[in-house]
Amino acid sequence: MAEGAIESDAPVVQSAPRGQAPFPIVLAALAGLTAVAFGVFLYEVFFVAPTEVQMGVSQKIFYIHVPSAYGMYFGYTVAAIAGLIYLAKRSDKADAWTVAGAEIGTLFVLIVLITGPLWGRKAWGTYWVWDPRLTSTLLTGLIYVSFLALRSFGQVGETEKRFAAALAVVGFPLLFVIKYSVKRWSGQHPVVISGSGGGIHEDMVPALISGFVLITLVTLMLIIVRVRIEIARQGVERATIDAATQGLLERDS
Repeated sequence: MAEGAIESDAPVVQSAPRGQAPFPIVLAALAGLTAVAFGVFLYEVFFVAPTEVQMGVSQKIFYIHVPSAYGMYFGYTVAAIAGLIYLAKRSDKADAWTVAGAEIGTLFVLIVLITGPLWGRKAWGTYWVWDPRLTSTLLTGLIYVSFLALRSFGQVGETEKRFAAALAVVGFPLLFVIKYSVKRWSGQHPVVISGSGGGIHEDMVPALISGFVLITLVTLMLIIVRVRIEIARQGVERATIDAATQGLLERDS
């Protein structure tokens, strides 16, 4: 070995770019804020917010149902915006954000479609009615489930990615249908966060706000983590393809 050439088995540590906090620190900060928000949420819902006279404790489902609908809007909006960027630029990062937004949005639409019927059983005497808001929410969820199904079957190529991104964009306008369906076609679903609705007692407002804060933090944390996982998966996929191209994955005959 030539003099001065020193080999080292020590791992190379990549530091975060200057001015950018390492991901574990960001994640830990978000997790800590989420834990605090969760504690405040529980306190506000069960110890501060009054119990509704007619529905009793069942009314408290409202504090998770409504913010979860917001989480659905959040996730699907991220998916639609990232889907548009992917269709324009074919960016792997945009693809990762599209997948993350669609998955987390679908998680929250599932929560909405579970908590809603539980509340409806107490309020209406039945778990489900084909109300405009319920029906449009179900339809929106099915569109994004189709997105996830398309991305889950086998090897995902450029065609599948483009078609899935288009689905994310096409599903986005339905969010406005959900929002304004009750006003446009009436129905049984109550409208309480609006001047035209019955409103809620002022003592219930802090619990609802704490629910929005909690869901915002949870949604943001889940999307960021999912994006990181998807980007890592893309890196492994590219490395595998490169290795196969160079014949490194071929078995010795």
